[in-house]
Amino acid sequence: MGFKCGIVGLPNVGKSTLFNALTQTANAQAANYPFCTIEPNVGDVAVPEHRLDQIAEIAGSAQKIPARMNFVDIAGLVRGASKGEGLGNQFLANIRETDAVLYVLRCFDDEDITHVDGKIDPLADLETVQTELMLSDLESLEKRRPALEKKAKQGDKDAKQSLVLVDKAMAVLEDGKPARYAEIDEDEEKAWRMLQLLTAKKVMYVCNVDEDSAADGNAYSAKVLEHAKSEGSEAVIISAQIESELALLDGDERSEFLETLGLAEPGLNRLIQAGYSLLGLKTYFTAGPKEARAWTFQQGWTAPRCAGVIHTDFEKGFIRAETTAYQDYVDLGGEQGAKEAGKVRQEGKDYIVKDGDIMLFKFNV
Repeated sequence: MGFKCGIVGLPNVGKSTLFNALTQTANAQAANYPFCTIEPNVGDVAVPEHRLDQIAEIAGSAQKIPARMNFVDIAGLVRGASKGEGLGNQFLANIRETDAVLYVLRCFDDEDITHVDGKIDPLADLETVQTELMLSDLESLEKRRPALEKKAKQGDKDAKQSLVLVDKAMAVLEDGKPARYAEIDEDEEKAWRMLQLLTAKKVMYVCNVDEDSAADGNAYSAKVLEHAKSEGSEAVIISAQIESELALLDGDERSEFLETLGLAEPGLNRLIQAGYSLLGLKTYFTAGPKEARAWTFQQGWTAPRCAGVIHTDFEKGFIRAETTAYQDYVDLGGEQGAKEAGKVRQEGKDYIVKDGDIMLFKFNV
């Protein structure tokens, strides 16, 4: 499963520095976590997962394969992007392909780095970016509405449903709010996603602060955190410059540098984990002598659907899943100890997989 988080923001807010730090970190992990650049602006990054290390050690696995996330460095947006200004249409098309949007907001002063608006105001930057995305969504919906109306009048059920959702989205957007504020019923979610609205995507705010503010933030980031809290969104404080420097250090040097800055871990770890959480993703594991592997699934998925993450044949021919809770696996020294203690469960088609489960799927095709 590939999940993409788009990194967006105005020019000179530090988003490319942040993206470069992500990709450099991935390169630094190359011995254990192979990194590949899919395109010049797409980085495939390992999701930090301490449980995988323990599972691999207990299982005597020759290789560790972590879950992955894609981060996409999207070209800097300018006012008028919704009308084709700057890289306009390309910018908007790249966002449309992502699962979530990370707004990088400039929360630092630096006279040597010019701000496009001549002042530092992260919430104003957010409003600029978000307004362009909202205008683009409105234009898209207005163009589609006449054709949907025509089909709906002819009795097309799908068109009728889509028309209801278009009206819901337009009402919210015309009220000056992103489309994600629309109230969508569970049975409407699939059709809602098919509208591909830019502002319907989940969002996270990344406060790019100066080095001195990396541990606790500053007055700029405080405003962003307050805004995120008011709308129930996530926000992460990070110094892209520090992360760039950390990415070039080895393990011991990195730990010493973090300690001098008063940081428990690299900000990028928190960013990646927050992105994973933002999308409602969980992890199950498979383990054996050849490899220990982390697999991504959506919270609430059943065992057969999770088996399908490995291969569609696993889902089609699903029989059962031998399942061990992570803590039991660790406490009892692995699969054999868990079996002897009666902690390996035989789960069927209705089992809802839990985060941290170690699974062995039985199937027949």
